[in-house]
Amino acid sequence: MDLFQLETFLAVAEERSFSRAAARLHRTQPAVSQAVAKLETELGETLFERASRDGSLTDAGEVLREYAQKLLNLRTEAAGALTELRALHRGRLNLAANEYTCLYLLPLLDEYRRQKPNIKVAVQRALASRIPDEVLLHSVEIGVLSFKPDDPQVQSVVVYRDSLALIVNPKHPLARAGEVSIRQLGAQNFVAHNIPSPQRQKVIQAFRRHKTPLNMSVELPSLDAIKRFVQMGNGVALVPGLTVEQELASGTLVRVPIKELQIERKLRLVYRRQANLSHAAVAFLKVVEAYSASHGDPYRFQPG
Repeated sequence: MDLFQLETFLAVAEERSFSRAAARLHRTQPAVSQAVAKLETELGETLFERASRDGSLTDAGEVLREYAQKLLNLRTEAAGALTELRALHRGRLNLAANEYTCLYLLPLLDEYRRQKPNIKVAVQRALASRIPDEVLLHSVEIGVLSFKPDDPQVQSVVVYRDSLALIVNPKHPLARAGEVSIRQLGAQNFVAHNIPSPQRQKVIQAFRRHKTPLNMSVELPSLDAIKRFVQMGNGVALVPGLTVEQELASGTLVRVPIKELQIERKLRLVYRRQANLSHAAVAFLKVVEAYSASHGDPYRFQPG
């Protein structure tokens, strides 16, 4: 039993004539009769009263008529839903980011929601090390990372340039230093993030090269907690520049350049290399590319 057979059956039932149903469907009358006969054979039921000239339905035909109409209505509804999806009148965008990279998404999501207000957006918080796996497992379509994943199945696009920032309380002695060296930082107490990262290792290695102690006397679980603790006058910290833009602008924190420590962080959007992305995801990538083109550095859209 297929939808064409049901459509033919309904046409005969509604037109009360095989010939008029054939004309409506732009088919020959023998083709219509054959489709109905095949349907009756598959169901093991007679659907039309053959003795009647007005195409009257049997009891089985009356029962099937209701279900056939429901199925054809569902077909129409499904086709309409797909048309709406293609036109982005509905749909869902699933992303994955960590505490830091989620900040990059905010202005882009703002622009995306302005353009596609009917798309539901869900950003899943995840450890950066887990995001490539989440993408490959189809848990999310697009992830945001500050490193290039090794897995060849994952495609990445560089979308933002950031760097590590040394932050201090405005009353801290280093706030007026203008610039410092790594050796000057040997006596400082650092407030550190307790989640391992490639950038953390680069900082540790840089201090080792300069034979300078790195005193991480406090470790906290979030960047927001680190910023607030430093604002209270507790030591210094190295954090992504993106995370302290508001504090630097308001003067509640001060950024101090370090001569020997200029670590750039490239944020990337990652997705499955062979994926057929949803219409919502494709539209998001277009928004990111257009936003980068209009705003320029530090935004960018560079595959690799």
